[in-house]
Amino acid sequence: MNSRPKKSFGQHFLHEKRYIERIVSAIAPRTDDRVVEIGPGEGALTLPLLAAAGRLTAIELDTDLIPDLAARAAGVGTLEIIHADVLKVDFTAVARGLGVPRVRLAGNLPYYISSPILFHCVDHAAAIEDMHFMLQKEVVDRMAADPGSKVYGRLSVMLQLACRVEPLFDVPPGAFRPPPKVDSAVVRLVPLAPHERHDADPLRLHAVVKAAFAQRRKTLSNALKGLLDSAAIASAGVDPKARAETLAPQDFVRLAKLSA
Repeated sequence: MNSRPKKSFGQHFLHEKRYIERIVSAIAPRTDDRVVEIGPGEGALTLPLLAAAGRLTAIELDTDLIPDLAARAAGVGTLEIIHADVLKVDFTAVARGLGVPRVRLAGNLPYYISSPILFHCVDHAAAIEDMHFMLQKEVVDRMAADPGSKVYGRLSVMLQLACRVEPLFDVPPGAFRPPPKVDSAVVRLVPLAPHERHDADPLRLHAVVKAAFAQRRKTLSNALKGLLDSAAIASAGVDPKARAETLAPQDFVRLAKLSA
């Protein structure tokens, strides 16, 4: 199948076999897994994942791709296709419908909405065993960045407070049709166990992290005005004169617990 990629959906179809095999090998699906693929496209990952797991659920927004994908999956395994915008899919409900406590997510995410998709998945982390995503390499670098890095920011903090982030390997533009203008990378995300998760109020944490990184050059005492004063910041064990990029993720948790 050679569909015409649609710019409106940010489609870049993976076609190079060796990278497909490396991704499937990294996921290592088992027959008792319930794998959910986001954006199957032409089925480059769908069919080998389906062959390994025996059944698979795919979420696809482009109706033009669905009939051929269903036809190609016939005889390979049981494929359920959900026609939906992934940002509106309740993964907790999907897991419940499949009769499992947690599903495994995979996919080549549309780069233009990759961050919203990641945050949406994190909202359902309790119903997710792991995630294997292809993303823009720059985004993966930000996801895994350490404090002090130039690319360490809101995405780094929020994801690392919810998951273990493990970059796996890079994928060049030529592995796709059409080739994107950027390098790509595959990353593994494993949601933290309940005892490893933070206990801050999610809305307060989001507000503190967003404000702290809104203007990176500002000190925390200036960036967090209206949320925390200098004394409160210091009581959390954080220097009010520090900048957001120097703080570890857990520092933001302590600040969120003291915020207004």
